[in-house]
Amino acid sequence: MKQLPLPIVRLLPKAKPQVIRHGFPWVFANELVMDRRTKGLDHGGLVVLEDADRRPLGLGTINPKSKIAVRMLDFDPEAEIDEAWFAAKLTRALQHRDALYDAPFYRLVHAEADGLPGVIIDRFGDVAVIQPNAAYAERMIEPLVAALVAVTGVSTVIKNGTGRARSLEGLEEEMVVVHGDEPTGPVPVQMNGATYMADVMGGQKTGLFFDQRPNHAFAAQLAKGGSILDVFSHVGGFSLAALANGATSGIAVDGSAAALELAEAGAAASGVADKFETRKGDAFDVLEALGKDGETFDVVVCDPPAFAPSKPTAEKGLRAYERVARLAAPLVKEGGYLVLCSCSHAADLKRFRDASARGIGRGGRRSQLVYTGQAGPDHPLLPQLAESGYLKALAFRL
Repeated sequence: MKQLPLPIVRLLPKAKPQVIRHGFPWVFANELVMDRRTKGLDHGGLVVLEDADRRPLGLGTINPKSKIAVRMLDFDPEAEIDEAWFAAKLTRALQHRDALYDAPFYRLVHAEADGLPGVIIDRFGDVAVIQPNAAYAERMIEPLVAALVAVTGVSTVIKNGTGRARSLEGLEEEMVVVHGDEPTGPVPVQMNGATYMADVMGGQKTGLFFDQRPNHAFAAQLAKGGSILDVFSHVGGFSLAALANGATSGIAVDGSAAALELAEAGAAASGVADKFETRKGDAFDVLEALGKDGETFDVVVCDPPAFAPSKPTAEKGLRAYERVARLAAPLVKEGGYLVLCSCSHAADLKRFRDASARGIGRGGRRSQLVYTGQAGPDHPLLPQLAESGYLKALAFRL
């Protein structure tokens, strides 16, 4: 069915339309003519974007209440955003993942980088978890889910409507099964030789962090034949991979009892429970206590939550990353490795690397940087959008 003519929104003369023409997917509110008509447009509705000379730039979705006023969906202003349009995007995304992985456990859609702004989809075999973090995706959840089921054949789709991104869009929190039956328990996921337990209904984010897969594998190499301390471990990402690949012992530290229970279940499923232990507590407190006890490990990994999720929090967040490095460095054996991670958009690689190096120095150690990692290839980067490349992993030999 042909859609009705869409409302037109227009860039201010000071805005740079070539940025949009070259693929940048966002228009900020201060770049748009925000008259009464534009401010009154439907939250998450479709619009045609024009430059200041009234030349069409493409089709987008508008949220007058957000700093990101327009998200570009298609550079064809006459595109129809329907189930077939979603299916084409999902098919292209699936082809890439099929080329990468033998089993259907991965991030299927990484928002703007996969052509679906604000949409995250993680796949756990026959279960998919979708995070519609933009207003248009919430409005169009039905054709999006129908396309997802048709393209992938998943039997269950869960809408995880939680998190900071949705609040910025003015969306309510909701966790609900939108297709199929609710899983009866955690979903086992095999990666890097280990089995992880993903709580797709109640865990952090979508239940598992697929983005760290290549960094788990690298750290597992370093820990072969030795001990690993996995701080901010969630469900045991680094420690279980290391134990499955020859580490002799592993300790997972996290503040969540539920996450550690899943880590223990993963250790049992991986056949490494006899080499694995957990400690519940504040990570900084545990690091300090281990330091006072003189404990050391061949590999120490610290993978904290985003300490700097926005520009106003950047300096405070960088101080927190420095503190992590300072407390963790003394726990690494001579010639061992310290792996430090950041998932903060606002702390770029250089600033995170500098904070980590300062912390190591203040912890009384000297280091050489031997590895710089990022998210796996199922988390592609949109070259025009720095925010799509958020994950950083640094391995230092001390």
